[in-house]
Amino acid sequence: MAGEQILKFLDTFENQIRTLKENLNFEEIERLIEAIQKANSIFVLGAGRSGFIAKAFAMRLMHCGYNVYVVGETVTPRIGKDDLLIAISGSGETTSVVNISRKAKEAIGSKLVAITSHNNSSLARISDVVVQIKGKIKTARDEELSKIAPLGTMFELTVMVFLDALIAELMSVRNLTEQDLEGRHAVLE
Repeated sequence: MAGEQILKFLDTFENQIRTLKENLNFEEIERLIEAIQKANSIFVLGAGRSGFIAKAFAMRLMHCGYNVYVVGETVTPRIGKDDLLIAISGSGETTSVVNISRKAKEAIGSKLVAITSHNNSSLARISDVVVQIKGKIKTARDEELSKIAPLGTMFELTVMVFLDALIAELMSVRNLTEQDLEGRHAVLE
């Protein structure tokens, strides 16, 4: 039947979002919000598809009026000790992400937030705040899941949904409206 895999994927993602809601650690989320609010500038980092999610989050933060940069872009300035680095890595072991995060944290003294599936990863261990977002949920259906949501798909999509929900929270904290965000939306498209 045409669409069978689409429906399986959507059912799986629905369960993924339910699991996200049930496992949110609001103490860590509060610490994340506090770090964002206190930062002079916010830098976001991710490799591969997690990098795309980081860029989307950076755009939303910019719409909310934060001073935000994407690590690796040619116009990204030097990070400082009063700045925040938000690093996204499902495994928490992505070499480039861990190395850049370590440099920001240890050599520069920046605050570091990890968004990862693994609380005991290299990235999590060096971070000030760790927001755990489960990727694939290990079940007997792993082989079937790999056919409809390969590699980091569940982690990346779940992080994207979580970060957009976080933007809603930040809009509330800052008393922003859609019109406020629209005033910062790109017009040179």
